[in-house]
Amino acid sequence: MSSRDRVLGRVRRALAEVAPDERPYEEVVGRAYARRHGRRGVGETVELLAENLAEYRAVVHRSDAGELPYLLMRLLNQRGSEEMLVPPWLPPEWLSAADPVRLHDRTALTPHRMDRVGSVVTGCAVAIAETGTLVLDGSPDQGRRRLTLIPDHHICVVRVPDQVVSSVPEALERLDPARPLTWISGPSATSDIELDRVEGVHGPRTLEVVLLTTPDH
Repeated sequence: MSSRDRVLGRVRRALAEVAPDERPYEEVVGRAYARRHGRRGVGETVELLAENLAEYRAVVHRSDAGELPYLLMRLLNQRGSEEMLVPPWLPPEWLSAADPVRLHDRTALTPHRMDRVGSVVTGCAVAIAETGTLVLDGSPDQGRRRLTLIPDHHICVVRVPDQVVSSVPEALERLDPARPLTWISGPSATSDIELDRVEGVHGPRTLEVVLLTTPDH
């Protein structure tokens, strides 16, 4: 008898003693875990997001609507990007002061061509404070997933506090699981066998996050 057969045999014997349960899965599996850790106000939640984003080596900026076009212009100029990728419905006022040539995602825009583009600017669907995670869902201000995986520099604008939640469970309540979700915690990075960190392997080497204060806050 192989090791595989022994393991499967033990699984069968264990399951044989479990009585059938016709209740719905969501009733059988408990969901009584904490939805968030601690009690934080809106301002504290935003500060926690900024702290955890920085912990993951994202560069965090803060702005209001009036300053945003000039901030984006400075970030793109500092990067030296001559071209930038733009989702189909990114608010036009965000880039009203930007200098780089704007390329919109089209079928004719191949991955090889996109690889020569310096930066991409997007919005986001939700930002999770406890994990320092940005979630993109392919909405018109974010575009297709490839826009944020190929360029080496990603600027993501988060509307504060409307798009900020404390925890992953709270984020899941806002997200549509049928959409193409991309979860981003800092720049793309990996470690080799000697634990040397290498950035820019599976996505942008540099992630800059702009916390945009909305007019009502």
